Amino acid sequence: MGRKFFVGGNWKCNGTTDEVKKIVTTLNEAKVPGEDVVEVVVSPPYVFLPVVKSLLRSDFHVAAQNCWVRKGGAYTGEISAEMLVNLDIPWVILGHSERRQLLNESNEFVGDKVAYALSLGRKVIACIGETLEEREAGTTIAVVAEQTKAIAAKVSNWDNVVLAYEPVWAIGTGKVATPAQAQEVHADLRKWVHDNVSADVAASLRIIYGGSVNGGNSKELASQPDVDGFLVGGASLKPEFIDIINAATVKN
Repeated sequence: MGRKFFVGGNWKCNGTTDEVKKIVTTLNEAKVPGEDVVEVVVSPPYVFLPVVKSLLRSDFHVAAQNCWVRKGGAYTGEISAEMLVNLDIPWVILGHSERRQLLNESNEFVGDKVAYALSLGRKVIACIGETLEEREAGTTIAVVAEQTKAIAAKVSNWDNVVLAYEPVWAIGTGKVATPAQAQEVHADLRKWVHDNVSADVAASLRIIYGGSVNGGNSKELASQPDVDGFLVGGASLKPEFIDIINAATVKN
């Protein structure tokens, strides 16, 4: 059985109630392939999770943008995985480069967060990726392998994990890894998983690409054999997100 295409929309720190409702209306009216072809997950800011979940079509799902590394308590400003369970939010994005860079989340900390969210039955979009300096130094594979290793050290069951490769130099910059560059890293990541986790996990694990994906480049990126979908930033707030979802049809 092939890997089901996955498209995630990360709305980041954007939106008002009215804007969010408008995005949901656009999504609800969209003509896209069925759930057997593509899995669609959108990730609004925390304060809008309940309203989006209540209004969004049933074949699309909702993700939180982060959750805390352990059970809730005296952690002002944090949201626990237990709260996501309570709100019936199935997915969470963890390890996004913006949190790694702006909030100094280490590889090990991200690994712990992934493991804790999974232990509470959440599904995780786990993000990895290199900076421009690291790519220019030729250390891309070493960097993403190290980030993946920290997750693999804490995770025994990968069924509920999607690995998102997001080159930091391509996020919000308009620069995109070429389809060949994306394929090369995805293939190397799959080989790393094959050699260090298992052949079965390597075959089934969805590795998605993020970094200035848009309606214009999504089909060519999707045509790469090891690109199993996308994590989309800015374009997920726009109608072109529908075009990106429809890029899933190139896999058929």
